[in-house]
Amino acid sequence: MSYRNDRIPEGPWSIHVLKIDRARRDYELHTTLAPGRGFGLSTLSEQVKTLPPELGTPVAAINGDFWNPGQYKGDPMGLLILRGELVSAPAGRSAFWIDRAGDLHGTNVFAQFRVAWPNGQTTPFGLNEERSSSSAVLYTPVIGANTRTRGGRELVLERNGTNDWLPLQADGTLSARVTVVRDGGDSPLNASQLVLSLGPQIAEQVPTVAPGAVLTIFTTMSPCLHGVKTALGGGPMLVRNGQTLALNGAESRHPRSAVGWNDKYLFFVEVDGRQRTLSVGMTLLELANYLVKLGCTEAMNLDGGASSTFWVRGQVMNSPCAGRERPMANALVLVQKPKSPTNRDAGSGSDSTP
Repeated sequence: MSYRNDRIPEGPWSIHVLKIDRARRDYELHTTLAPGRGFGLSTLSEQVKTLPPELGTPVAAINGDFWNPGQYKGDPMGLLILRGELVSAPAGRSAFWIDRAGDLHGTNVFAQFRVAWPNGQTTPFGLNEERSSSSAVLYTPVIGANTRTRGGRELVLERNGTNDWLPLQADGTLSARVTVVRDGGDSPLNASQLVLSLGPQIAEQVPTVAPGAVLTIFTTMSPCLHGVKTALGGGPMLVRNGQTLALNGAESRHPRSAVGWNDKYLFFVEVDGRQRTLSVGMTLLELANYLVKLGCTEAMNLDGGASSTFWVRGQVMNSPCAGRERPMANALVLVQKPKSPTNRDAGSGSDSTP
């Protein structure tokens, strides 16, 4: 693993780059959530501390996805899989994810979630997000102690039989038994329950069920992410097959963050901005061009602006434009796993860190 601060007078630009050897078996990527397991906002430094110690030692981190400021503050706008748990649904936007073989991907991911009723009718649903009067949303314990909804009808669900249950996983099939039917919203949640919340309009269009009814829940995605342990939304994709993509909009210069990779290396890249004498920030096209020069064959944009933060071994390395770390929803963290016979002598890379 190597770190450098690339200073380019042309902008001027101050760019922070972490280069990680993908052959190192003792390195692993994990996502975070602000309070650890629920929605909210906290700084990158605080989020790194929420990782379970058994995962290893955090060595570097960068800010994550954009987030929604509404009722569920800190709700990621896109996909989030946290140590195998499906926390936030994809929204058809770009996502960075690692498959079971360890290969890295940057693709648009689409949710095809649906619930099958006892009569065979199916209804699409969202996940852990604000529910409108005409939508259905499935809530998991990550949302908190209550759904915080208003109106409509809610079905409190428990595991039916010995089928897969919680934590919720991508591309899974769950058999759920209705235990309580509530009108008015704001149902309580506990660690073993799900709540299917139906807005007033859609509640009139679906079959009426009573306690004891069995529903089937599908968390299908395209492409299939079954077994994926780490996934993070963002976007847009900046580089594909070593070529800068056509990027419309975002012509203004701002602080930027990105994750990029090629066959040999993974890169965390952050560009400071909104600081005239230090670094003015980049447009998305300028960032994409820099990532290509860096050697990335694939790269995805992350949240930027005041959220752009770059952390290495306990220290924030960049200069956040607000003068301090801004609370954010999630992050991507590089962890060095505990030594074991399988990774004790893995790799021989050197660290260039503060």
